[in-house]
Amino acid sequence: MKNRILGTTAFAVVAATPFVALAQTAEPAAVASQATATLDEIVVTGSYRRSLEEAVDIKRKTVGFSDSIVATDVANFPEQNLAEALQRIPGVTIERNRGLGQRVNVRGLPSDFTFVSINGLATASGSGGRDVEFDIFASEIIQQVTVQKSPRAADEEGGIAGSVNISTARPFDYAGRRVVGSVEGAYNSISEEIDPKIAFLASDTWGDFGALVSFSTARRTNRTDSESGINFRPMSRFLATSTGARGTQAAAVLLRDAGIAIPNRSDTNVTNRIIFQDKVGDRAYLNTQDQWGGTVSLQYRPSSNFSLAFDAMVGSYDTTEDEYDAAAYSASSRSTLETIHEFDKTTLADYGMVVLRDVSYTATQHEMLSKERINETDYQQFGTELNWSGDSWKLHAIAGYSGAEKTLDYANLKHVAYAPSRTRWTAEGGETIQSANPASIDMYNSPSRYLFEAYETTYEEINDDKYAAQIDFTHYLDFSFFPALKSVQVGARYTDKSKERQYGSLNIQGSGAGKVDYVGRPMSQSELTPIGDLVPGGDYSIRDLNWSQVSNDYARRTFRYDGFFTPFNVGDYYEVTEEVLAAYAMADLEFDLGPVPVAVNGGARYIDTSITSSGYHQIQTPTGGTTYTPEPVSSDGSYDKVLPSLNITADLTDSLIFRAAASETLIRPALTDLAYKRTASWNSFRFTDGNPNLKPTYAKQWEAGLEQYLGDGGLLAVSYFWKEIEGVVRQALTGTVPNVTKYNANGTIDGVYTFDVYQPINEPGSYEVSGVELVAVVPFGQFFSPLEGFGINANYTVLDSSLTGSSTLGIPTPPIGLADNTYNVTLFYENDKVQARASYNYKDEYVEAIGYEMYPITREGYGQVDLSASYRVTDSLQINVEGINVTDEATKGYTMDPSFPTMYEKSGRRINFGLRMEF
Repeated sequence: MKNRILGTTAFAVVAATPFVALAQTAEPAAVASQATATLDEIVVTGSYRRSLEEAVDIKRKTVGFSDSIVATDVANFPEQNLAEALQRIPGVTIERNRGLGQRVNVRGLPSDFTFVSINGLATASGSGGRDVEFDIFASEIIQQVTVQKSPRAADEEGGIAGSVNISTARPFDYAGRRVVGSVEGAYNSISEEIDPKIAFLASDTWGDFGALVSFSTARRTNRTDSESGINFRPMSRFLATSTGARGTQAAAVLLRDAGIAIPNRSDTNVTNRIIFQDKVGDRAYLNTQDQWGGTVSLQYRPSSNFSLAFDAMVGSYDTTEDEYDAAAYSASSRSTLETIHEFDKTTLADYGMVVLRDVSYTATQHEMLSKERINETDYQQFGTELNWSGDSWKLHAIAGYSGAEKTLDYANLKHVAYAPSRTRWTAEGGETIQSANPASIDMYNSPSRYLFEAYETTYEEINDDKYAAQIDFTHYLDFSFFPALKSVQVGARYTDKSKERQYGSLNIQGSGAGKVDYVGRPMSQSELTPIGDLVPGGDYSIRDLNWSQVSNDYARRTFRYDGFFTPFNVGDYYEVTEEVLAAYAMADLEFDLGPVPVAVNGGARYIDTSITSSGYHQIQTPTGGTTYTPEPVSSDGSYDKVLPSLNITADLTDSLIFRAAASETLIRPALTDLAYKRTASWNSFRFTDGNPNLKPTYAKQWEAGLEQYLGDGGLLAVSYFWKEIEGVVRQALTGTVPNVTKYNANGTIDGVYTFDVYQPINEPGSYEVSGVELVAVVPFGQFFSPLEGFGINANYTVLDSSLTGSSTLGIPTPPIGLADNTYNVTLFYENDKVQARASYNYKDEYVEAIGYEMYPITREGYGQVDLSASYRVTDSLQINVEGINVTDEATKGYTMDPSFPTMYEKSGRRINFGLRMEF
């Protein structure tokens, strides 16, 4: 069999990936050998429809629930990175940062509930937690991604939401020599910059040996304009905490202008329900990304029964983000109410809330902020894989290392002006303007009034290392007394993970260490640049505003004196090491239930986890100051667990499959919660510790669905899933430390006290998440021949959860991050020369945070249209054009009601033009 599909890409083959091999371990060896021989003859040179057929075929053959995208889909879709590609999978949504996909959510659960592996090895990440930042990976070096939603006993544990399995290409995935290259230019409509992108792959086989190399490098210049940071602030800010003249004036203005009497200023149940607008900010961001990634794969395959592969994946992801803010803070430490121009007693009356929509304040804190974030991430992964089979057995083994190193250098140049002003809500956010007070200023055009406060710097280093080895043995069976039992599989895995984090901060206030000669220096004495010149692309696009401030380049040259460095703070240091030994056993059965063939995969996985965590503990000096223990303090924790799993497939007809699954799985605690460091609040008699004895968050889950296969890669599918999640982590009082001596500043003893200890714990109880997924992949030509080449790929997910948010005011709040509805629709057309796709991706609104633990902050529903088209000029040359966010959608948010907007952010359109060549 030989298939040649038009539309060349460098990564369009999905033959014999590691995941497919694992999915078919129940096959007899003879059948597996025949499949391997057949796969050798497949030649796929890139087609979106072909990639859908391959993905549907993988789904059909896999035991359990899964969805895939293959390399043609990843490399040829209008995606800026791997996260953008994954959003096309049913139940998968992404978290965007400045318009770019960064983290992945599966079925509405947080990103750290997802387990990620590359070529069977858990993926290291530069994040401070367990979640993976997908934007660090160049999509061009990835061959296939599968999201496994129902685990088998053989699958590594760690994802309540699901597991994302990434595969890179190998030489025997291709028929003979392949050399493919592509070049691309990308244009951003706001920055008006054109950025380059280059990708290359070369693969060849020589008898029993094969070698493959791939490389991709790209620069991206993204500009985002944002009116954001607007939030509710409770009137307790002025009333409950300001017992002097400011509090008295606030109470008087409330009574005079809004008719609101405050009989008891300390009654926060009343004052927290009177709301004013604390913050308004106009921001321009420039995000410059330099990314490269490469793979090397060597294979030795002397026969269809033996193969040995070595895979290496290395890369770097460096970003520099310049942020320029003009911001106003109504709730400054010097301010109070001056005049209430408009208030709203009706919109949030159900919660007893009054919102002050338009207010003049006595001393707003106006700020000009120049922020710079330099993020450098280097990652590498090296692994070997062995597959060896006989007539009735198969041996599979992998071993490898995955590592990531990340540094984040942050600086914020802060100039401040205190003056009366007026802040009010607008249709898209808020604005601060001059008030009637004669001392008021034009916050955008008063550089001499802004005084230097500090050049704030922080520096962070994260090192993440993971080592793993696994061996699996499968024995194929043919028992006459038990013909249903087809195979048994046993295996063991050892992993050793460690993550170390260091962090420090330093505020510069003068021309040298310890000096303060810059404090009070007017901003007008520094070199100022109009906002339209600080970031490429011209004027601020959100509102008709223009202002000037200090560039980050000038700030770095001027305020970082010779010998400057940001020292690490030992109180922020932690190191967590985690060793896991896992063993499993599972069996595959095949039998007929009446006329229906049934396949069952069942087993159990046992895990034994040991944790050692260390950090510095804060202690008090005899003079009343604070310091830390001279060395890190270590603590150990451990847990073990048996995780059962069951997957069932029934072929109701030749094309209709019933699928069901049930399992228990887990997600391990966040590393920051495990970190055994201690901070002290001496006046509150309280210690706050990490907790290495935390247990995982567990989930019991089941799923059932029907899949109708239409032929030509077509599919209609529906499934219902349910999860019960228990052991969610929260902060709680866990014990006391007696006989703690507390000193006064003069060295005398204040007293000997018992201190409370607060730590993260696994909360008792559980909550449920359930949902329905719908999938439709329909090539229209099989129903109506004139539509040959046209088709649709669509999916829809609806979610429900029993979990509610934690508003201290008792406001009903959905789970943070959970969107009730998500869907993707792609219309496509292709023939021998042309491919074209139009995609729409939508994520419903969701609560992204709870402000001050009181007010739900909602991110509005967001939908984006992406277009892609290609034309094959010759057999070896293809022209591509892609459009991302072609309708120039904005990201929006609000607090409790859309009439109280909190953000309006635009990242513009991106147009890509590229050439792909095959030799």
